[in-house]
Amino acid sequence: MPGVLAAVVALSVAFGGIMASDTLFVGLLTNLVHLPMQVYQQHSMGQFINRYSSDIAEIDFVMPYSVRSMANIILQLLSVVVIIVYAAPVLAIIVPVLAILYYAIERFYVATSRQLKRLESTLRSPIYSHFGESINGVATIRAFGQQNVFIQSSENKVDENNRCYYPSIVANRWLAVRLEFVGNSVVFFACLFAVFGRATLTGGTVGLSVTYALNVTQTLNWLVRMTTELETNIIAVERVKEYSEIPREAPLIIAETTPEKTWPQKGEIVFSNYCVRYRDGLDLVLKDITCRIQPSEKIGIVGRTGAGKSSLLLGLFRIIESASGNIYIDGVDISKLGLHHLRSKLTIIPQEPVLFSGTLRMNLDPFDVHLDTTIWRALEHAHLKSFVESLPKKLYHNCTEGGENLSVGQRQLICLARALLRKTQILILDEATAAVDMETDKLIQETIWQEFESCTILTIAHRLNTVLNSNRVMVLDAGRIIEFDSPSKLLSNADSVFFKMACDANLV
Repeated sequence: MPGVLAAVVALSVAFGGIMASDTLFVGLLTNLVHLPMQVYQQHSMGQFINRYSSDIAEIDFVMPYSVRSMANIILQLLSVVVIIVYAAPVLAIIVPVLAILYYAIERFYVATSRQLKRLESTLRSPIYSHFGESINGVATIRAFGQQNVFIQSSENKVDENNRCYYPSIVANRWLAVRLEFVGNSVVFFACLFAVFGRATLTGGTVGLSVTYALNVTQTLNWLVRMTTELETNIIAVERVKEYSEIPREAPLIIAETTPEKTWPQKGEIVFSNYCVRYRDGLDLVLKDITCRIQPSEKIGIVGRTGAGKSSLLLGLFRIIESASGNIYIDGVDISKLGLHHLRSKLTIIPQEPVLFSGTLRMNLDPFDVHLDTTIWRALEHAHLKSFVESLPKKLYHNCTEGGENLSVGQRQLICLARALLRKTQILILDEATAAVDMETDKLIQETIWQEFESCTILTIAHRLNTVLNSNRVMVLDAGRIIEFDSPSKLLSNADSVFFKMACDANLV
């Protein structure tokens, strides 16, 4: 029977620990993939890795053991105290006093240990961040011969982490001395009262009492250690819960405001007193943007670095939410839509091409909705057909993580082919041809103008020649629209900012 009960207890703790850990992990993962992008700017990658690795490992492997051990030790300690008091009832007077002393020591130690554990966990994140950054930049580090600098920096971060780990060991030894004192006090009083009560006590009773009293030191030590370990490791749960409860971005789908499947049909975009900041407490990066972009109009967006060009597009995708004002697409306020309904209707060719580990076909058509003939046509228009045909597996060529086995220009053309397959009514180009040569840039621009002739196109460009064929050019400065007119009119005005930018680029 005791064996059955022990098995039931062990299984209950094991399965309970797995279920609790699974719930915490799923909550953490679900929340992190729905966080606003500014959260990732405020927290380092090492902090996220720390939650997913060390903290989850403690919840998986340490917490269930700590719970079971603490429960066992509490029951064992109660049995020891009952036997000692039964053998020498007068000890019932001393036990509460020693219990109060023990509790005071334990509380003082746990408070210290818990804070040291919190500091140690916090200082572990920079180690992960530095290691990840070193791996990603290993080619650059070797090129400049800075290996020793990064090794020394890593060692310094480990030393900083150990500065909190070492005091926890010292505190542990402090606790051991005081627990030995409490345990030896129990043995002392058990022997003392056995001597005083020798007239009424039998030898067997005295032996039983002293034997259990000798074991109480070890039992007390384990109780405090298990209690402390449980309270210390619960910090991992606290840290995981902290990231699981960070406010998410807007819902993916809002049933009440679901637009029609054909939306947007025209591609008209209206900005009304639109302002945006990256997070609360920071200055506005876009200020009172008010303009109307006609259906099928081609708009070039230019400005100096920091003028707000990329911020305008981030606001259009609601990567960052508006501080005030609104954006309307075909008369629909995009702030009322679910993010999936909004973002699925916009196509972007980004400045930094994004590819995933998998086949080339999966990267072009991740949801597998297009025929191979359609994909080959898109590759031909993107000037990639000959390259893909030269690959041994063609469309099923394996792309490594981030597309590292392809050049940056090829990745950019794959993103163009992906956009040609989606072909939504609104296309956004964010420095889409920055990584290709001028000749390929010209071919891409011709492809975009032919294939997206009926679409609204917003083009961010540092190469001003890529926006000279636009219907209108928007010039931004310090988050405001300072000019918005056709390229010909702006270039005919020697006082315009766009004219001066064109002069600097030797286009005039």
